[in-house]
Amino acid sequence: MHNHHDIGGAHSRRTLLKALVAGAAIGSLPLRTRAQRAELRWWTPQGAPAQLDAYRFQIAAFEALHPGVTVVLEPLSDEGYAPQLAAAFSSGQVPDVVTHLPSFSVQSYYAKGLVEPFDDVIEAIGPDDFYPGANDVFRAADGRHVACGIGNSAVNILWLRTDIMQRVGLERAPETWDEFRDALQKLQGRGIYGTALPYGRNTATSLVFIGFIHGAGGQVFTPDLEVAIDSEATRNALEFYREIRDFSPIGATNYSWGEGLTAFVSGATATGLYTGRVLANVNDQNPRLSDHITCALWPTMTRDIPPWTFNDFPSVFIPAQSGNKDLARRLAAFLFEPEGYIRQLHAAPGHVLPVLQSIGEDPRYRDNAIIRKYRKETDLMAQAAANGFNLGYESSAHRSNEKAGEVIASGAIADMVQRVVLNRENVDRVLADTTRAIAAVMAR
Repeated sequence: MHNHHDIGGAHSRRTLLKALVAGAAIGSLPLRTRAQRAELRWWTPQGAPAQLDAYRFQIAAFEALHPGVTVVLEPLSDEGYAPQLAAAFSSGQVPDVVTHLPSFSVQSYYAKGLVEPFDDVIEAIGPDDFYPGANDVFRAADGRHVACGIGNSAVNILWLRTDIMQRVGLERAPETWDEFRDALQKLQGRGIYGTALPYGRNTATSLVFIGFIHGAGGQVFTPDLEVAIDSEATRNALEFYREIRDFSPIGATNYSWGEGLTAFVSGATATGLYTGRVLANVNDQNPRLSDHITCALWPTMTRDIPPWTFNDFPSVFIPAQSGNKDLARRLAAFLFEPEGYIRQLHAAPGHVLPVLQSIGEDPRYRDNAIIRKYRKETDLMAQAAANGFNLGYESSAHRSNEKAGEVIASGAIADMVQRVVLNRENVDRVLADTTRAIAAVMAR
C-alpha cells in the first residue's frame, strides 16, 4: 500500500514545523548524502485508524525533513506478521523499519542474523531518557541491542464492568483464582457472559496461558532456559482454565485477541483481558459503558504468588537486509520526536505506554481526555508494564530467550491448552508431548 503524504491537509504547517525543528536531534546519525531519492518501507501490525493517522503525520514530517525520500506504510496483522516477515527475509524484499513487534520475535530474528544492531539509534534518541531497564529485554547475547521499545504494554490486565459489580454486590476486583471464579458466577447472567478468554490454536491462547502458568507460580523455562513446563503449576493452570471455560462465549474455542476485546467492549461480557486499548474502544464504540469500567491486575492462584504482567515490549528494529540502513536509522530515531510520538501514543491511549521519561512527564502527553479520565487505570497499567515480562524474558533471573518467538509460533502451548482443556486428553501425556515439542524448537 503506497501512501503519498504532503504537508497540507490534516497536518498543519505549524505542527509539522515543530516536528522538523525537533528532528534536528537525529542529526548525529550518519547520512551519506543530504539529498537523495529513496523509498523506505515501514511495517507495523498496529493499524487502527487513529494510529495510521498519527503515523502519517510522522511520515509527512520526516519526508519534509528529507527531500526526495518517500516512506511507504504497510500494515501487518498481529497473527500474520510471522509468515509475512519470513517470506520477506527469504526473498530479500524486506521493509526498512518494523515497529510494534514483541521483543522475543526480534531476538529470534537477530539470532539468525536478520536484524541490524540498534545501539546507535538508541544513542541518537538518548539512552538516559528511557525508563530504567526499558531496553534490557532487547540486549542480545553479544551485548548489543537488537531493537528498542517503542512503547510499553500491560497485556493481561483484568477489565471489569463496575455497574454489574455493583448490581451483584461485588465490592472489589478479585485477587485470587477462587475469588475470580466466584466473581464470574455472580457476574454471568441476563445475557452477559462472565469473561472472554481465548481457547483457539493461536498466539493469543499461548501468550495468555503463559500468564496463567506464572499465576500458579510456575514458569515455561528455568532461568538457564531448560524446559520446565511439565510442573504442578502448569497442571493447576490447565485445570483452572478448564473450570472457567463456560464463563466465556461458546465461540471462545476459536477466539484470538480481537474477539476477546470486542466481546468486552460491546458489553457482551462483564470482564475481559486486554491492554489499555479497551479505554479508547469503549469511548469510541460503546460510550454508554465509559463511566462503568475499570481495571486491575490479573488474579493469581493464591495471594502469596505475585501478579505477573505480560508486556510484549513493542519494538522498533531494522532488518539487516535493508538497502537504506542510514535513512532507516534516522526514521527509527525520528519516531521518538515528541510532536509525533505523543500523537502516536494518543492514538491508542493506555494501549501503548511511553518508554521515554521525558514523554511520560510531558504535559502534552498528559493532556488527553482518556488519560485524564482514567488516570488511576493508566497509572496502574504503566506501573505494571514497567515491571512486566514475557516468554523471552520470564523474570529478572532469566537469561534472554532468543527462541521464544519460535516457541510461540510452533503452537505447542496453544495445542496443549486445546488438548487438555477442550479435548480432555490425559494431562501427563500432553505435558510430556509439549515438553518434547518445545525442547525440539530450542534445539534447532
